[in-house]
Amino acid sequence: MKKVYIASPFFNDTETEILSKVEKLLKDKNFDVFSPREHEVRDGNVGKPQWSIATFTNDKNAIDWCDFVVMLYWGNYSDSGTAWECGYAYATNKPVIVLHLGESSNLMVHEGSFTNILSFEELEKYDFDSMPKYSFTGKMF
Repeated sequence: MKKVYIASPFFNDTETEILSKVEKLLKDKNFDVFSPREHEVRDGNVGKPQWSIATFTNDKNAIDWCDFVVMLYWGNYSDSGTAWECGYAYATNKPVIVLHLGESSNLMVHEGSFTNILSFEELEKYDFDSMPKYSFTGKMF
């Protein structure tokens, strides 16, 4: 069973809705899915140093565990945690599949990814066994 880490912000209804769809899609494909939203550290210390350390360690260990990362990327807007997760995955040779949800892409994101997917529908059809590579062809900065 392939193990996947989903790197995504989940700070508003739109982000949470898309993230939920991607979580379901990947689970339906029989992947072992780690989504930080579903594995949040909730120990009564939110906002305190021990919570920060526990959350960081939990997410970093999950990236080390996974076979690949799926990043939900909103273009010019990028959550700093999501960007860090993908940079770390890249540095540890984990393939990063970027689902582009915005209108443009920062070159560091699309060039640092394994492949670029331009819609949820493309992600549904993506062959995770052969893992083809696609370059980003949209507006970039």
